[in-house]
Amino acid sequence: MKPSLDRLSSLMERFRVQADLFHAGPLCGVTHFAARPGQGFLHVMRRGTMEVTHSADSGAPLRLSVEEPSLLFYPRPLAHDFHNAPTEGADFSCATLEFDGGAQHPLARALPPVVVLPLARVAGLEHTLALLFAETEQLRCGQRLLANRLFEILLLQLLRWLLDHPEQAQLPTGLLTGLAHAQLAKTLVALHERPGEAWSLERMAACAGMSRSAFAAAFKAQLAETPADYLANWRLAIAQAQLRQGQSIKSIADQLGYGSAAALSRLFTQKLGVSPRAWLNQPGLENSASSPPRKTLKSIGLVQ
Repeated sequence: MKPSLDRLSSLMERFRVQADLFHAGPLCGVTHFAARPGQGFLHVMRRGTMEVTHSADSGAPLRLSVEEPSLLFYPRPLAHDFHNAPTEGADFSCATLEFDGGAQHPLARALPPVVVLPLARVAGLEHTLALLFAETEQLRCGQRLLANRLFEILLLQLLRWLLDHPEQAQLPTGLLTGLAHAQLAKTLVALHERPGEAWSLERMAACAGMSRSAFAAAFKAQLAETPADYLANWRLAIAQAQLRQGQSIKSIADQLGYGSAAALSRLFTQKLGVSPRAWLNQPGLENSASSPPRKTLKSIGLVQ
């Protein structure tokens, strides 16, 4: 029996997500979580119940009721408020998530504004949670580092569940619905792993085991863009990440299969309206890739 396709590793290796624990314990009353550029949140509600509210223009539900232990995942900056009973506050472990490239991270763009998932739905989650809770209940050497890695494991387990249950998760059309498609996923993983190769429509369709017309139609239906546009946008995302890391435009162009730096510059101009150099020199761009400082409740904008 062939092993199942690994749909996440190549994506997460190129565009990493870094977790940082900032709270463990009860939250009572109203707690505000402020939006910060390039920063998401992963909350684990261990026990209790609560209401979560969002602003009317956030794209998320105005109010959510969380009645059982759950994960609450915010892949993009989005202000939200937890409302807990003053006498019996829910017990939480919370981490911020820094996405490589900020809002341009492929997963950050593909996910809904908030994902609420009861812990009982995800098989195997109890082992990770047992380790996480053990680390957050008392201070020990290396506690923060280990807790951060456990949050990253939780995120991967959550993403696995979303890919395996796209209809239950009500995923928007995009990358994750494409990766959830058995045939399209083969092509998407190949593009993620080898973006610099010559990818014609015929080759992409053959990789999926489909005819060219059936592949093109299914791709557009599942990802809301053509295969050529997806490949160009994927290459662009990689080029942006490598520019932020200090690589030269020529070196990036060579890696991505462009004949010259000018060809890569044309892609930037076509998609972003500016050259790679002008894009890199935009004010505030460095904030999308920098690591946030160590956090306390006040420093990330939590107010009770």
